Amino acid sequence: MTVDSFKYIYFLGIGGIGMSALARWFVVNGYPVAGYDKTPTALTDALQAEGMTVHFSEDVEQIPAVFRENPADTLVIYTPAVPKTHAEYIYLTENGFTLKKRSQVLGLLAGQMTTVGVAGTHGKTTTSSMVAHILRDAGVNCAAFLGGITNNYGSNFLLNEPTENLRDVVCVVEADEFDRSFLTLFPKLAIVTSTDADHLDIYGAHDAVLESFGTFVSQIEPGGTLFMKSGLSLADKTKATVRPYSLYDGDYRSQNLRIENAAFVFDLVYPQGVISDIALPIPGFHNVENAIAAGAVALELGVSPEAIRSALNTYRGVRRRFEYILKTDEVVLIDDYAHHPEEVRAFLSSVKALYPDRELTAVFQPHLFSRTRDFADGFAESLSLADHVILLDIYPARELPIDGVTSDLIFRNVRSKTKRQSTRAELSDVVRERRPQLLVTIGAGDIDQLLPTLKTTLETNK
Repeated sequence: MTVDSFKYIYFLGIGGIGMSALARWFVVNGYPVAGYDKTPTALTDALQAEGMTVHFSEDVEQIPAVFRENPADTLVIYTPAVPKTHAEYIYLTENGFTLKKRSQVLGLLAGQMTTVGVAGTHGKTTTSSMVAHILRDAGVNCAAFLGGITNNYGSNFLLNEPTENLRDVVCVVEADEFDRSFLTLFPKLAIVTSTDADHLDIYGAHDAVLESFGTFVSQIEPGGTLFMKSGLSLADKTKATVRPYSLYDGDYRSQNLRIENAAFVFDLVYPQGVISDIALPIPGFHNVENAIAAGAVALELGVSPEAIRSALNTYRGVRRRFEYILKTDEVVLIDDYAHHPEEVRAFLSSVKALYPDRELTAVFQPHLFSRTRDFADGFAESLSLADHVILLDIYPARELPIDGVTSDLIFRNVRSKTKRQSTRAELSDVVRERRPQLLVTIGAGDIDQLLPTLKTTLETNK
């Protein structure tokens, strides 16, 4: 199957971050695009402004008539988050439409280009957006399908320049391990940032996660290269050249790492030399490590050390990844998407390194009942790095409740100076009462919707 055989593209779950990137690719390539999503968001507003027809009720009649009348010409792309009982899914399945998962279509598109696949249980959105920014800034013809909205481009999608040979285009893809989606990719270059246990509702056990990553790296093209976080056990799973990297050891690493004016400055050591004095505008030890991986790929693709330094010095990050919402002499508010214990630990450690003289208050919204059940002790340990913890209820996302699984599983083992539980509705009053100088919000649910109110609370509560 090729996408060229279709005239119309319909999305079930068009507002997802990965789905919307694909939708944008089809629109800029001249396809009529429509879709359904559960709720309107700023992202669906943007899609509608770009010419897509989007509706928000589970209603077959709202699928455009020209799509319904031409099932053979309509490709339906769906996300696994859409239940099989969804009325539109049932209709499309039973009436001769071709249905493909987002990952399958992404694999088809990326397979026409020279693919850089960025995988890992955490770090892949930032790392892939760094690779894309370096290549775009250096003048490399590239496309990118990303898992977050980049602050440099205001989008989760970068379109390549037209070319007669698509293999001349570098396609940067965030390779998502959820539902084994990344197994549709066959990259020329790959990065694996981490292989921690996650998505155990899908995999069942950590061994299955590791097996899936092993399959992913085995699919690297002949003559390709794997840039692997030092210490991971993947080298024997691939025929690719393996290049380890990390913060302090490996073929690619940092040296002279220091904090200057609340920024992380470092030298990137690589086998042929050193790129000195990279000043990364987004903070975090984990982001320095992500930048090392991104720089390694760029070097492999022939980008000059000077161009890499220049690009990283102007990289402005991804929304909801160590994003400053408020930054004054009196008060700081930072938001982060972290939703795994290791991500929470890395984020809080970096915040404390940046602001060693301020007490840190962390608001955390757990994401998924299954993830809370599987990693409650790890979340409690990571959150205990904060001086004060405010814990919200679990954000269910695609899941139904699980008996006995609440945020209390985490709360009871948090060892911070103070801790309390709060509802979303109470949070602003709790923050007003606490009057924090350094406040962070953490989680992959809808906690970001509270940021405007929290920002106002902090600004008016001096």
